[in-house]
Amino acid sequence: MTLILSNEEIDKIITMPECIEVLEEAYVEYDAGRGAVRARTDTLAPTAMEEAVYALKSADGIAPKFKTSAVRINSDIVTCPEIDGMPRRVKVPAAPNNRWVGLVLLFDTDTGEPTAIFPDGVMQRMRVGATSGLGIKYLARENAKTLGMIGSGWQAGAQLMAACAVRDIETVKVYSPNKENREAFCREYGARMNVEIIPVESGEAAMEGMDIAMCSSSSLDYIFDKSWIAPGMHFCCIKISEIPPDAILAADRMFIHNREDKQPIISTKDLPSLEKVRGKESEVKKAVKFDTAPTLFDLISGREKGRTSDDQTTCFINNTGTGYQFAAVGAIAVKKAKELGVGNELPTDWFTEDVHP
Repeated sequence: MTLILSNEEIDKIITMPECIEVLEEAYVEYDAGRGAVRARTDTLAPTAMEEAVYALKSADGIAPKFKTSAVRINSDIVTCPEIDGMPRRVKVPAAPNNRWVGLVLLFDTDTGEPTAIFPDGVMQRMRVGATSGLGIKYLARENAKTLGMIGSGWQAGAQLMAACAVRDIETVKVYSPNKENREAFCREYGARMNVEIIPVESGEAAMEGMDIAMCSSSSLDYIFDKSWIAPGMHFCCIKISEIPPDAILAADRMFIHNREDKQPIISTKDLPSLEKVRGKESEVKKAVKFDTAPTLFDLISGREKGRTSDDQTTCFINNTGTGYQFAAVGAIAVKKAKELGVGNELPTDWFTEDVHP
């Protein structure tokens, strides 16, 4: 049988500590050559909505240790509106009932059969958070107890959970431009987690005196400043364009997630340009030399040293996700779902065939 899971079900059965643990285990396997990744591809074509493009995005990976492979597919309607004077990349919920389309397909590497199908939303959020959590585990001071955050959206919640999973965080300060959003975020997560969460009026105020600084926004421009870096601080981001090169290069130790960069975009002709929403990404990559930068895999394997003193500053750039992450986290989600009787099963014969493909 093939298991069908919803975002709500995945949210109930996988925890951040589990995601961090399984990713760390999977990264050891990958680093030893016992895993495979295909870099993400984006293919663009016209769509009926004016000044929008249709985007088909896919990434995949194989985690033999978990006998799982995964394909993540996004079928998006993408626009480029100007919000608060800045172009933003916005996906339109154009599917029926104002919904987006993102799917993960899991396969059994022993039989080839599809084991599960589910939306990508919750799992992608958890694996992004878990990746940052691994960066904190290996780079932040062991006695880090305070956290400053810029961002109060969907991804920020997972970043907060990840930090608290690997360090005994006692105080959190949060800034985002929207006062209502940041205050709501602090209320929600203050009630959910046993930490003091304080909304503040600026990014500088959020970072002042903090042991760990996290950027988790949708910004296409820099939101962090080099002057905010203090001795012993660990700072990180989930978008390349959030931290400027001078701040990244000021760190005593800096790591990126991986070098599996996105493939060049494939597109038909005469499409609305999305170039203006690329932000500062290429500027940062060039200045920081992503093609030779040490990675999280180097750190976990021990090839590269992380922090060697409490006074050092460290930086982690959570630059690119992979299908391999979905294979690893997906395996644990399916295992738990079956143990708990969660989800709906459909006949696997619906998704296999009796003719040679």
